[in-house]
Amino acid sequence: MSVVARQGFKYSIIGYIGFLLGTVSAIFIFPNDFEFYGKLRYILPTAEMLVPFVVLGISYSNVKFFHTVERDGKKQNMLSLSLLTVFINFLIFTVVFFILPYFYPKFRHSEAWKIKEMILPLILILSFCAIFNKYTSNYKRIVVSNIFDNLFPKIANLGAFCLFYYFALSQKIAFAFFFGIFALMLFGYIYYTNKLEKIHLDFNTDYFKKNNLWKEFFNYSFFGFLGTFGNYLAINSFMIGEFMGMEEVGIYSVLYALISLISIPQLGLFNISAPIINKTLADGDMEELDRFHKKTSLSLYFLGAVLFSCIMVGFPYLTQFMPKNGTMLREYEPVVWIWGSAVLIDLATGFNGNIISLSKYYRFNIFVMLLLAGLTIGLNYYFIKNTDLKLIGIALSTAISLSVYNVIKIIFNYIIFKVSPLSIEMIFVSIICTLAITVAIVLPNFNSNLINLVYKPIVVLALIYVGNYFTRIFPIEDYLNMKFIRSIFKF
Repeated sequence: MSVVARQGFKYSIIGYIGFLLGTVSAIFIFPNDFEFYGKLRYILPTAEMLVPFVVLGISYSNVKFFHTVERDGKKQNMLSLSLLTVFINFLIFTVVFFILPYFYPKFRHSEAWKIKEMILPLILILSFCAIFNKYTSNYKRIVVSNIFDNLFPKIANLGAFCLFYYFALSQKIAFAFFFGIFALMLFGYIYYTNKLEKIHLDFNTDYFKKNNLWKEFFNYSFFGFLGTFGNYLAINSFMIGEFMGMEEVGIYSVLYALISLISIPQLGLFNISAPIINKTLADGDMEELDRFHKKTSLSLYFLGAVLFSCIMVGFPYLTQFMPKNGTMLREYEPVVWIWGSAVLIDLATGFNGNIISLSKYYRFNIFVMLLLAGLTIGLNYYFIKNTDLKLIGIALSTAISLSVYNVIKIIFNYIIFKVSPLSIEMIFVSIICTLAITVAIVLPNFNSNLINLVYKPIVVLALIYVGNYFTRIFPIEDYLNMKFIRSIFKF
């Protein structure tokens, strides 16, 4: 088993463990106190949203130029100067942060200003971690970094929440634990990087001054920086916290954990697909790329639609098993419908973005990312200020911006590459799943919520199976057999 295969398998396992830990916690633990959970979920996304302004895309250049500096024996020089630049950027960012209230006095009343003691140090830690993350990926070692990036934040959230809610400790102690986990993550990155290759700090700038390499380095970094603005989830958490309150951030985060179940089929797909996309683009075989694109997109959409259908009919009964605040989630059921539909559209477009990013038109991705960020901010602000929809407005904003973002990429890929993820089979999938949901909803309810939670999704699955049996949209029989199950564990 090759290094890449082993790392890929372990990477997937860590990803699913992290996903399961986050989802179970969000459903059965965090609803106990949306207010405090909202604070935790506000701090991290806000820091993540501001990290790009400190890193400025330098982490991506640590991958782009790695082989060049490795050949010249300047790996440690690049790492050292990257860390130093990030630290200087952070100092400048901090000065701007503290000067901003003099030009915009309302900033002093923002949540970001009130908890700046947590956010600013976290930005520095996450910025250093971003450099180490990309740097260590050059060694084809992605498992440890996945543990840091995927599991540690969930452990921080869960541990801090349990200390506050179950052990009745103060918020300061809980926040200290939360921050300590990320500090531990940074030390872990330093230790692991040093284990891969002894760290020797080298701040000499002569190598990068030669042939103006530094200009090429920072030009690439700048494009990487521009491509980081599409994190609509962090934007949503920040704006909800600023304009609605921490309780709403907590509710939003739990709903997101449920909706993200729809994206399970997407996990790991793009890493697997990248070599195939690369080859077809290099060969100019657009017919094969179109065929592969349609097949993959249909599979993603079908599996996502099945999960979405089960969530839709089971959600009202699932909230009955949540802690005391489950009824609050029940009131926001339209969010699940709206946002879930947007995620389905995203799944239906397959690896649109990957085709663009792996081609010579990769800069177009930067444009659509900026558009996504701008639309998300603008629409969020409109719905918050001009309607009483609250989180439903945020869901509508996300659905509109994400749909526009994907439609533009579909049109671009069709015009440039003559490929499209859409197929007639997707319409049949939508009809079958809609009928299955409708039948399950109108069926009588039992007095037991547990029975309803189990039997209604089973009805949905049975109806989809029957519909698929006659239409032959998705080859379910290829997956429901012992040969396929055994192949999963064959490395």
